Amino acid sequence: MGSEWIGVDLDGTLAEYDEWRGVDHIGPPIPAMVERVRRWLAEGRRVKIVTARVSHPNDAAGAAAAIFKWCLEHLGAVLPVTCMKDYQMLELWDDRAVQVEPNTGRVLGRSTRGLD
Repeated sequence: MGSEWIGVDLDGTLAEYDEWRGVDHIGPPIPAMVERVRRWLAEGRRVKIVTARVSHPNDAAGAAAAIFKWCLEHLGAVLPVTCMKDYQMLELWDDRAVQVEPNTGRVLGRSTRGLD
């Protein structure tokens, strides 16, 4: 499986989210996604948390520490955290993403916010 990895959004995908309460607050785990991530890890796949929480330099260290603690508690492992995609990312699982067919612009999903 090499250096390929699966990106999983935190807020609203892996953990429940209703409103911003600061970098230290992460909602309860979403069981279906937690089990999926645990399965991927058991299969030897690399999984990273992809979140905007670590995108601002003033908040990055505190946010990462809270995420590492949450991951250890709910996933049994500390996952890498990033706010960026790269060429090794296989997929991104995210509550805000809308899938588009490669090279066509054809929407395969739908906008949950009415932006299509």
